[in-house]
Amino acid sequence: MPSRVTNSIGAHPLPFQDLHEKHLDFDSVKELPESHSWESLDVNDHSIDADHSSGSGSVPVVDLHDPNAGELVGRACKTWGVFQVTNHGVETSLLADVESAGRSLFSLPMEEKLKAARSADGISGYGVARISAFFPKLMWSEGFTIFGSPIEHARQLWPNDYNQFW
Repeated sequence: MPSRVTNSIGAHPLPFQDLHEKHLDFDSVKELPESHSWESLDVNDHSIDADHSSGSGSVPVVDLHDPNAGELVGRACKTWGVFQVTNHGVETSLLADVESAGRSLFSLPMEEKLKAARSADGISGYGVARISAFFPKLMWSEGFTIFGSPIEHARQLWPNDYNQFW
């Protein structure tokens, strides 16, 4: 039985024909392509209460010990689309390991990253953000979505050294 995520992805596939069309090689781009050029936004239109952010015009910071954390997350999502979390209880060593794995992944050459590319109707893998299907322009970013175990993707990317992901 398909999950709600699978149903949602199937209902909103990414609008790309060619596998390489959806992946921008950031190292080779000399000029911002029109496909990625967004209109400028006024940062002041996206600020939230200074009491709950790291400063005016900064990404909102949500302290999970704050009794209003749920409301603050909702406001940050509506006004910024992103937020930083403090007091989440995740060990610093685990965060460092995740950051190290991310740096290792995103520093690979494009040909290597494409070995774990997400299909247009897929959930997991390397590629543009799944929310790209809902916007007229592409985002100047790359991502790697993990849904379930990362082992198969790790085998594709690091065939001789994927055991660290067990």
